[in-house]
Amino acid sequence: MTTVEDRKALVQEVLEAYPEKAKKSRSKHLNVTEEGASDCGVKSNKKSVPGVMTTRGCAYAGAKGVVWGPVKDMIHLSHGPVGCGYYSWSGRRNYYIGTTGVDTFGTMQFTSDFQERDIVFGGDKKLDKLIDEVEELFPLSQGTTIESECPVGLIGDDIEAVAKKKAKEYGKPVVPVRCEGFRGVSQSLGHHIANDTVRDWVLPKADEYRKLPEGFEPGPYDVNIIGDYNIGGDAWPSRLLLEEIGLRVICQFSGDGTFNEVVMTPLAKLNLIHCYRSMNYICRFMEEKYGIGWIEYNFFGPTQIAKSLRKIAAQFDETIQENAERVIAKYQARMDAVVEKYGPRLEGKEVMMMVGGLRPRHVIPAFEDLGMKVIGTGYEFGHGDDYKRTADYVDEGTVIYDDVSGYEFEELAKQLKPDLIAAGIKEKYVFQKMALPFRQMHSWDYSGPYHGYDGFEVFARDMDLAINNPTWDLINAPWNE
Repeated sequence: MTTVEDRKALVQEVLEAYPEKAKKSRSKHLNVTEEGASDCGVKSNKKSVPGVMTTRGCAYAGAKGVVWGPVKDMIHLSHGPVGCGYYSWSGRRNYYIGTTGVDTFGTMQFTSDFQERDIVFGGDKKLDKLIDEVEELFPLSQGTTIESECPVGLIGDDIEAVAKKKAKEYGKPVVPVRCEGFRGVSQSLGHHIANDTVRDWVLPKADEYRKLPEGFEPGPYDVNIIGDYNIGGDAWPSRLLLEEIGLRVICQFSGDGTFNEVVMTPLAKLNLIHCYRSMNYICRFMEEKYGIGWIEYNFFGPTQIAKSLRKIAAQFDETIQENAERVIAKYQARMDAVVEKYGPRLEGKEVMMMVGGLRPRHVIPAFEDLGMKVIGTGYEFGHGDDYKRTADYVDEGTVIYDDVSGYEFEELAKQLKPDLIAAGIKEKYVFQKMALPFRQMHSWDYSGPYHGYDGFEVFARDMDLAINNPTWDLINAPWNE
């Protein structure tokens, strides 16, 4: 049997544990890649099977936790019971520069703390008062977003009316984000909703809100970094690389970004999108509305960094293209030294991944640069176009799993016996108890950055620390007992 046939048989074996209806449903979300396929052959962006443990988040998580939350100089109000705000409080390590509580608020949590009375009588008056308190306490904030939680959608509070009233009253943007958690099938809809609020509530007033830096004139090399949330400081080495090849970054949306940068976006010549899944919507809109083109880039690992720099430079003149080649050459010896140091310790190690919007494909080349091999990958909330893009990254015989359940992931790991699991916090301790080395790939396990040439050094070190930690000699994996 070939590797493909073996692994297809393994997938069928895992599915046998389900009742017939669940088996039929889940079989569409598991597959093994074959040579020449244009996509990964799985269904995606479908409702999770009730009763099957999913790793997905909700629309609120996508809107607040991903898109709007990292905009550092705005107040982001969780409108509803305290729990949603509490559990989304500074969990993604979106680094930023500023004085917290004065001109930046990223690690603070603001909630309307719904009680039973608010459910019965409505929370609009409470929200109105809360915005007054915020303005009194934090006058240097550059605006407010209102992220509505499930009860707000169920009782029909008019957050749009409150937003319009308070924006007029204070002369600052107040953006209502209808991201109740029950909407959609995952956090992906929350990304889309948040993008739409930028389109509908921010960009139409961009000229009114925009405060141009002193002496600023739009230039031919102006770009926006879109969809890099600066987790562990990722956006900073990315920005430095772009500036090193001669581009001017006028906006980071949204990691370490400001509201003024958001309204600067229409002035750029090109949108550079890192997380395609969460921010392609606003990029497509700006292409239609302002004629600003966009391209996806990947700064994980030296191979993809070089490809992306050349791809970006090709959108500009020969000066930028020559600069890109110079920068790639400048870092080559340093990257060779990283591979020489860690390659012998990581060569041939096999990895299973399961993350969110871009990493299940973007990180694969970084592993390969170290001589490692990804044998399984999948998305929590990927769409069909994500899996099409993934087909270009994976080898034949790679197991693909969409919205993988806890049972499926564990059983596949037991059979495939990877040397490393790269997934999220919900999976971390399960696999560590199975004596499997693990890296948390949502927020880099309290490390980072992983983007850019600087980030690759940290990435290589962390993979070595995870796999070659002597702790694993003290416990046994289930298949060794």
